[in-house]
Amino acid sequence: MNRILRNLLAAGVMTAIGAASTVSAQAETWRMAHKMPPDSIEGELFQFFADKVVEKTGGEVEIKVFPNEQLGSDDTVLEQLQIGTVNVYPEGTSYLQKWVPDIKFTSAPFLFDDREHWVRFMQTDLVKGWFKQIEDEAGIALIGSPTAFLRGPYRVMVTDKPWTNLEEMQGTRLRMHPDELAAAAWRHLGAEVRTLAWTEVYESISRGIVDAVNSPIALVEPMKFYEVAPHIIRHDEYPQGMAFMTNAKRWNALSDELRAQVLDAFAEMAEESEKRMIAAANSDLEAMKAKDVAYTEPDTSDFVERMQSFYQEMEEKGELPEGFLDAVRSSRAE
Repeated sequence: MNRILRNLLAAGVMTAIGAASTVSAQAETWRMAHKMPPDSIEGELFQFFADKVVEKTGGEVEIKVFPNEQLGSDDTVLEQLQIGTVNVYPEGTSYLQKWVPDIKFTSAPFLFDDREHWVRFMQTDLVKGWFKQIEDEAGIALIGSPTAFLRGPYRVMVTDKPWTNLEEMQGTRLRMHPDELAAAAWRHLGAEVRTLAWTEVYESISRGIVDAVNSPIALVEPMKFYEVAPHIIRHDEYPQGMAFMTNAKRWNALSDELRAQVLDAFAEMAEESEKRMIAAANSDLEAMKAKDVAYTEPDTSDFVERMQSFYQEMEEKGELPEGFLDAVRSSRAE
């Protein structure tokens, strides 16, 4: 091989190495934490999102998923999210209230007429302002809209103490996540609220510490709650989505192209969530009924009526965000 040819080949090799180094330097590896089992419907959708991000970005952004609270409970993960050691945490928007307490009202129980009403409310300037404040003060942004992911697709109470109306529900020892609004609302409705971690629910019901837990229907079977609480009662407490929380600094540092590709992955995952959630809920419900689990859809108008006084009292005491009820009313369908 002559000297000129050797030099050309060497130059080509160095160019290829340089190009590979550039791609490697640009690659992002993100850590995504969540609390669900990997084989649950939500766990599978989170992995679907991670896989789609790799596909859409051509491997320039890779997401490593840590299910089952492997990286810690809510507070621990939110701290990691804030400093950037966790990059994505999908959960309900109420978990952001440690920075902007008003955000808890996006999950106000028995207030929204239906999911469409709630989606319109979430698009109001009031709610957008809350999310902007969270990004400015806590450094946490959202990937896509928190209404896009269909969680649920509806909420139920799983209980060993069945009821058919508000009066019969009185005194139910109800597991609650750490949310002051939800806890106060269910106390107002007559439940005995006890705050417990999600992963402690099964054992707590089996040991008689609590009687019941509120849950999206699609998570009841994967968590096996029905084994210790064989009554599933649909109450449609509030519509649910999923806030894909991310470290704002890391998110905003991505190029416009990469952000658009991640958002494309999010959109495909959100569309998939609707298909899978509805199918999984129907399938799981039939499977649980076959195991002698009772499922009922009682009239919850008495819950809605009781909660009217709850919100009225809060408004009179100045405990509601300014403009909150106006935003709820203005987003109702005419």
